[in-house]
Amino acid sequence: MLQRNCSLTALFTVLSDVGCSDASVEDEYLSMHLGPVKSPVFLPVCVTYLPIFMVGVLGNALTCTVILRNRAMQTPTNYYLMSLAVSDLLTVCFASILNVTALSVERYMVAVHPLKVKHMTTHVAHVKRVIFMLWRLSMLCAVPNTSLHGIVVLPSWFGREFPRSAICHVMKPTWVYNLIILISTFVFFLLPMMIISILYLIIRVRLQRDRLMTVVDTSFGPESLSRSHKQKLSRRNVQVTNMLCVLVIVFGLCWAPFHVDRLMWSYIDPLSEQHLQVFELVHIVSGVFFYLSSAINPILYNLMSTRFREMFSHVTCYHNSWPARFSQQMTQRSTLSEKRPSST
Repeated sequence: MLQRNCSLTALFTVLSDVGCSDASVEDEYLSMHLGPVKSPVFLPVCVTYLPIFMVGVLGNALTCTVILRNRAMQTPTNYYLMSLAVSDLLTVCFASILNVTALSVERYMVAVHPLKVKHMTTHVAHVKRVIFMLWRLSMLCAVPNTSLHGIVVLPSWFGREFPRSAICHVMKPTWVYNLIILISTFVFFLLPMMIISILYLIIRVRLQRDRLMTVVDTSFGPESLSRSHKQKLSRRNVQVTNMLCVLVIVFGLCWAPFHVDRLMWSYIDPLSEQHLQVFELVHIVSGVFFYLSSAINPILYNLMSTRFREMFSHVTCYHNSWPARFSQQMTQRSTLSEKRPSST
């Protein structure tokens, strides 16, 4: 009597005679060529992603809400932060780094060239045009990488098709893929981070010099009250710049593993078990940090910006005694901020 055998050899030789299940044999064939259907770390990764997803969606949606609903929050800096929040919600890679770079340039102009800013980046219409151009550029730059991929299925075997084997895979030559990964890593990570680092270094030096000059003027100048007011505005500008500087540092730390992951996939030996084990670990870590970067920004705003903290509280903890006092405070701050190029 013929024994029941559901191995791949039996499938394509005596499948009809031994009574093997088509589904079980197909699963074995797909597992042999594509790996297991479910990763051993599937559950821990899902548990990790869930709170990141919830915080990211709620935090970025709240950021957009407080900026859109309150005119006092609609400053050039905050428009860039709202654009960044939208890119985080949509996980648009290129748009995120372009928004962070534009935001850093805006802060550089505010701190180093405040007179020029009055006619450039502080104009809301100008800022909206810049943001629109950034989004168009990010979508355009995503085309080359997208065009490399397509749907691939395993070849038929003994006339049997395997539609469940369909996966997204690189369709172009490997050298083309590697070249695009190298270019995108340099243009959309290394170069922007270098530019941003230089800009914030210049901003830091300029703010320290301005603070020293403000202290001297306040101590010895005849218009001590007016200069004391300028000193308060200077401290607020320092607070905003510090918050954005931390945002950029966290952004770089969260996105570095993502680019390392892409470079590793381009150059590892797919036949090496050791390379694949290392890559699997890097891939998991990079995924966590990639999505964490989308969730952590609203937390930074709440921790480091007094105005954002008040606005978040206003939206989430609304009560009757709050509106009049809060509206008066925001009107006063809005009036003061008009004397400065930008405020968060």
